[in-house]
Amino acid sequence: MTLFDLALKNMRRNMKSYALYFGSVLFSIVIYFTFVTLKYSDDISALADSSMKVQGIMSASSVVLLIFVALFIVYANSFFIKKRKKEVGLYSLLGVRKKQIGFLLFFENIVLGILSLAMGIVLGFLLSKGLLTILVRLMGLDAVASFTLSGEAVMNTTIVFMIVFLFTSLQGYRVIYQFKLIELFHADKKGENLPRAKWLATIAGIALLIFGYWLALQDLMTSKMWAMLGISTPIVIIIATVTGTYLLFHSVLVFVLTKLKNNERWAWRGLNLLSVSQILYRIRGNAKTLTTIAVLSATTITAGGAVYGLYYNAGAQTHHYLPNTFMWKGEPATIPSQDVLYNETIHVKQAELDIDGRIYSYTFIDNDTYNKLAELQKREQLTVQNSEAIMLDPYYDERFSLDYTGQQLSISNTVLNVKDFQAESIFNADIVGQVIIVSEADYQALEAEASVYQLVGMDNDKKQVAVSDRLQQELGDTHLSSFPASYKSSLEGLGSLLFVGSFLGLVFLVATGSIIYFKIMTEAEEDRGKYEILHKIGVGQKEMKKTVRLQIGFIFAAPLVMGIMHSAFALSAFSGLIGANIIVPVIIWMGVYVGVYAIIGCLALKQFSHNLQWRHTK
Repeated sequence: MTLFDLALKNMRRNMKSYALYFGSVLFSIVIYFTFVTLKYSDDISALADSSMKVQGIMSASSVVLLIFVALFIVYANSFFIKKRKKEVGLYSLLGVRKKQIGFLLFFENIVLGILSLAMGIVLGFLLSKGLLTILVRLMGLDAVASFTLSGEAVMNTTIVFMIVFLFTSLQGYRVIYQFKLIELFHADKKGENLPRAKWLATIAGIALLIFGYWLALQDLMTSKMWAMLGISTPIVIIIATVTGTYLLFHSVLVFVLTKLKNNERWAWRGLNLLSVSQILYRIRGNAKTLTTIAVLSATTITAGGAVYGLYYNAGAQTHHYLPNTFMWKGEPATIPSQDVLYNETIHVKQAELDIDGRIYSYTFIDNDTYNKLAELQKREQLTVQNSEAIMLDPYYDERFSLDYTGQQLSISNTVLNVKDFQAESIFNADIVGQVIIVSEADYQALEAEASVYQLVGMDNDKKQVAVSDRLQQELGDTHLSSFPASYKSSLEGLGSLLFVGSFLGLVFLVATGSIIYFKIMTEAEEDRGKYEILHKIGVGQKEMKKTVRLQIGFIFAAPLVMGIMHSAFALSAFSGLIGANIIVPVIIWMGVYVGVYAIIGCLALKQFSHNLQWRHTK
């Protein structure tokens, strides 16, 4: 039997151990190949307005994905090497030369890499049309995706991942030269001393988390702390939360669990003492890993939730600033559509005012004109008396905008008292800006530049891109404020970001969940003797499964809960910054993340329980 035959035999024998790792790597290759395919896609290139945007996003995301997947493969490979140290030691004990053992491990990793690479490219090709269709739909484009196999994408993916697999194969080859024979046989018996929960570390962990959360929630525009720290503030927040998270796993939870363990009434009930002791052991050895998982979970949920929140609110946000389907300055134009709800010619006056020593440009309309448009736009009508004014400012933000209420405006020998303001407008903000509503008499008395604007409202305004294009051609150089064009542009950018963020998030999620899975399965082998002893002294499978569920549930849930907490504070700050309610999309995104994460946890629990049952029935 050749070394290559032995490598294939070992792979078939260890297929269950390799299954999740193989699946994670395969999924990563599929997504990477898809991103690179989209980068070179003729279908994307044909969308002239969007091609550069999409190709740029795909290029950047493929680099991020590659770095993460490479680190994940190297990290996961180290677990398999540790798990097989005893097997390697046995080969050495039987007289197999180190060079041959090294080549055996090298062949196994290379074969596994080539298989996953070949299957990943094939699956990526088969799924490319579906994934491209998803991207096109998210971007709101009217295009048909086609089946195409990009030679550049195949070459790019093959070269990149063969380099990664070659590195991990050399990593396996070197293991036989790094350890003595006795170390290989006793690799699973190495351990660390249980860290004592020090008061200082416990208090520091809690304090750092509170400080990081507090600083994240401070107003960017008004906070003295943000002003003092400047652009380094986000770095301070990240350092505080990451360090606090590590101390939480390393000391705070150890402190809490130690107190729980010392509670005799609870500890001596069933297998609680064993469960807590095992969890303490897991936290002891996995503090860095749990911190990494928590930070990656927080990053994935925050980034995905933020992009999905923007995408979810794209229509409402665009409508806020562009309430009319079309608006332009000048003469009327032909609107070739049956969907027109209103087509109005509006007369306004525009002037500059000195407010608190600063010059601002405003558009004035009379009360009757406003109420006419308000009725067409289904808004509340307003009443303005002589010498009164109401401000309309869609860009208003209480943190840095003028406080209009109570202001006195002097223009054309007329003093106007601002009795109210609204953070919205009846005009498209990109063409008019702030609006002042005055009475008919005050409007006629104003000595200001008169202008004429055309306002058009249409049904199904998101789908009026073709009308927008024809109207822009007719108007020529005249600036056209177009809701469908603006909505289409925002959807293209946010849709491609959502596509990339969703699949990157899935890769991060599957990979990080797999890391915990590998650790649990590796440590399960180390705990084999403990469970066999429990079985021999009469502890039933039901009790052991209960303690296993508690241990695995805690190890999986702890970083997830911390990740959700981190992302909740980050997304709350983001929501305040953009002034939009993103609760619904964030809950949806978190729900999907938790659901996939829970599936990986259930797989780990099922496999662990299956191993216990097998041991006790053989």
